[in-house]
Amino acid sequence: MVNSDLVIRARRVLTPAGFGPAEVRIRGGRIMEVTDWAAQSARDVGVSVVLDDDEVLLPGLVDTHVHVNEPGRTDWEGFASATAAAAAGGVTTIIDMPLNSVPPTVHVGALDVKRRAAVGQCSVEVGFWGGAIPGNAAELAGLDAAGVFGFKCFTVDSGVAEFPPLDDAGLAEAMKRTAELGSLVVVHAEEAECIGTASGRQYADFVRSRPDAAEVVAVGRVIELARQTGARVHVLHLSSADVVPLLAAAQADGLAITAETCPHYLTIAAEEVEPGQTQFKCCPPIRDSANQGRLWDGLASGVISCVVSDHSPCLPELKRLETGDFGQAWGGISSVQLGLPAIWTEAAGRGFSLADVVGWMASGPAQLVGLTGKGAIAAGRDADLVAFAPDERFVVTADRLLTRHRLTPYLGRELRGVVRKTWLRGELVGAGQPTGRLLTREHPA
Repeated sequence: MVNSDLVIRARRVLTPAGFGPAEVRIRGGRIMEVTDWAAQSARDVGVSVVLDDDEVLLPGLVDTHVHVNEPGRTDWEGFASATAAAAAGGVTTIIDMPLNSVPPTVHVGALDVKRRAAVGQCSVEVGFWGGAIPGNAAELAGLDAAGVFGFKCFTVDSGVAEFPPLDDAGLAEAMKRTAELGSLVVVHAEEAECIGTASGRQYADFVRSRPDAAEVVAVGRVIELARQTGARVHVLHLSSADVVPLLAAAQADGLAITAETCPHYLTIAAEEVEPGQTQFKCCPPIRDSANQGRLWDGLASGVISCVVSDHSPCLPELKRLETGDFGQAWGGISSVQLGLPAIWTEAAGRGFSLADVVGWMASGPAQLVGLTGKGAIAAGRDADLVAFAPDERFVVTADRLLTRHRLTPYLGRELRGVVRKTWLRGELVGAGQPTGRLLTREHPA
């Protein structure tokens, strides 16, 4: 039995073997041992914590799709507020997207600027995506060497002028470069020619302007380019379940292509959105309940492997609530603090287990980006842990939220599951100064 700085004991601990009573022994920020609940450890433990009977111990979640926006649009969100909110939601690692910050993370100099902005502010671990835009193909190798976890690109207008989309030739070039680097391309896949214009207060009009076909056509092109280049590709924020059969066929053919979806697509249906409720606008859009059910089927089958937030907040006035015009409002959902209870509420009602949820929100994303120390409670892993009360319910109110702005479509919703404590590398988050590290990709030896 190893000496420990900290032992956490719980009647229900989720390990790779499933739920059971256990004690987790931690030293130097890592899990040294997971032993039987009955083990006696008081003689060699600095601190011992026993979870309440209504709590379970989970691995910290890994959210690979977060827009922190700092620097440049720090009035939208920032590292201090985004990471504090993440920790309050049981997320212990985030990977920051290369846009909407200014400058975008499309060259090493911009990555350095972003890292300097983040230092000393982070309550959780933070890694960074690079960006692939027209004209920066020569920058990808440098960004990869500097430790980005892969490269984000768009096949359609991103919403910000400094991060333009790639055409087919540019996407093919980016895929070839990342294949050579052994890295990953993550794609916002919508087809511009399928997208119309929308204005006014009716959400149905906005959904019609970004039909399922926009995702189907774009993902079909991504699959074909992946086949040609041998690149490893990940489809971001899958909204349309019509894409799932295409992905299943590509995976069956042996292509290295994966996909994620988001809590808002899995827990909110288009029928619920009232006229003018622009806080629900995102791209691609939230679709109807029948589509939502098929997305859950995609998770059950394993075709969709990750559930991540796509936390994309903005200044409240950019949501145009005063007019309720979906065409003018910024498209993005603020949700990094609420993903776990939102998904657990819906998953439990559909017969999924909490272990399923952790697979989609912790181990799946960790595996996607190669974070071998994250995503599970096991010896040798980082002691990123969450005390979660899965049966406690709460109503989402603005005063509970730690994001810079408190506008979210989840306001007023009753959710199941409360994060009571979060540990980052064995340290209780919120007990002192932020201790989150800035992460770099682990290159294979």
